[in-house]
Amino acid sequence: MMLPNAVLFPHSLLPLHIFEPRYRQMLSYCLKGERMFSVALTKIGVREPASVDDLRAVAGIGLIRACVGNENGTSNLVLQGLARIRIVEWTQEEPFRIAEIELLESRLGNTIEAEALGEKVKELCVRMQQLGLQLPQNLLEQMHQIDNPEILADVVGAAFINEVASRQRLLETEDVAERLRLLIQLLRAQGATE
Repeated sequence: MMLPNAVLFPHSLLPLHIFEPRYRQMLSYCLKGERMFSVALTKIGVREPASVDDLRAVAGIGLIRACVGNENGTSNLVLQGLARIRIVEWTQEEPFRIAEIELLESRLGNTIEAEALGEKVKELCVRMQQLGLQLPQNLLEQMHQIDNPEILADVVGAAFINEVASRQRLLETEDVAERLRLLIQLLRAQGATE
C-alpha cells in the first residue's frame, strides 16, 4: 500500500480505512493468505507512483490484527508493524501491486550507548507527562517494561512523532543508537526538556 501520509513502525499499530477499489482487492487477497502487507510512503509531490523510485527507500510490513468490513464495501483494520523492509521491484501491478522485498535488520552498534539513550528517552517521556502533555494510554507502563532499545525507539516514535517526514527519518535510520539520538532530538522539539 502506497500512501502520502502514513508510516508503519515495527512494534506498533496503525489503524487504516480501506476504501479504494484496488486496496479492497489487495485486502481480500491478504486476508486469504498471510494476512500481511507493507505500507510505503510516497515521495513528496508523487500522486500515483510509476515505479518503486517514487517511494521512500524504507517501508514497514505488518500483520492484519483486526479487520471489520462495512456494508458499503470499505473496511477498517489494524495493522501491527513487524519489520522494516526495502521494496526492490514490483512483480505485479494490476489489480494491485505486489513487490519483491528485502528485510532490513537494525544495527545495534554500541549496546551500552543504546541502553543509555533508551533511558534518556524514557526520562523525556516521563517529563512530557509531568508537563501535562497528553500521552497515549498505558504508554509509560508499557515503556518501562521494554528493555530492548530498538523496540523502545519504535514504540515511542510511533506514539509521539506525528510529522510524517520525521517518522520516515526514524524508520530509515538503521543504527539503533542513531535512531534513539534522533528520537531524543524530536521529543525535545515537541516540548520535552530536562
